[in-house]
Amino acid sequence: MVERTPKRPVQERLSEAAFTLFEERGYDATTVDAIAERAGVGRTTFFRAFPTKEDVIFPDHGDLLARVRDRLAMASRDTLMLAVTEAARLVLLRYLDEGDLARSRYRLTSSVPALRERELISRQLYQQVFRDALRRWSPGDRGGELRADLLAAAVVTAHNHVLRRWLRGLTDEPEAEFDLAMTDVVALFADRPEQGGTSVVVLSSTSDVDTTVARVRAALTAVGGAT
Repeated sequence: MVERTPKRPVQERLSEAAFTLFEERGYDATTVDAIAERAGVGRTTFFRAFPTKEDVIFPDHGDLLARVRDRLAMASRDTLMLAVTEAARLVLLRYLDEGDLARSRYRLTSSVPALRERELISRQLYQQVFRDALRRWSPGDRGGELRADLLAAAVVTAHNHVLRRWLRGLTDEPEAEFDLAMTDVVALFADRPEQGGTSVVVLSSTSDVDTTVARVRAALTAVGGAT
């Protein structure tokens, strides 16, 4: 009995056909009809799968954004930065899983202004998701909102920095570089520990050392700091 190879999903076939034609003919010279023909389907099938020619290029951000929101929604105040890191990793892994397709998209969006603008809009969507989540855990004042905005921008910038290095073939260890980048981000925005206890300020004094020490000891004893 001959086993049949499972037929690949139409969207996958259309994406592969589109990127092949974009490489051969250029984006502007490639038509929807040509993509459909190369994929072995009709024009109507193309538009059932993708609303426009642009849509065949970009991944399903809706699904990925939902997963990012879900991960961030699981955070507590103590696990917020872990949730932010893991949510950003979800985005990175999606691109890494695409492999050569992601690299082809990068070359394309780097050379076609209209596609580059759409890529920028997608980045803004992710930044908005992180900003909304972070604002929920920030004080309701201007300083808290600014901190959330800055942290969201830093997370997306760190992710994109590592992703671009991988897309350009500058690193074979994108996940390790991502961990280092996010460590830097967390260090920049980690809450500073509250300064408790007693502060001792030493000034010049005309008293002798024994008298000064006795006065300092008495002051510390009064606040329960030492005996």
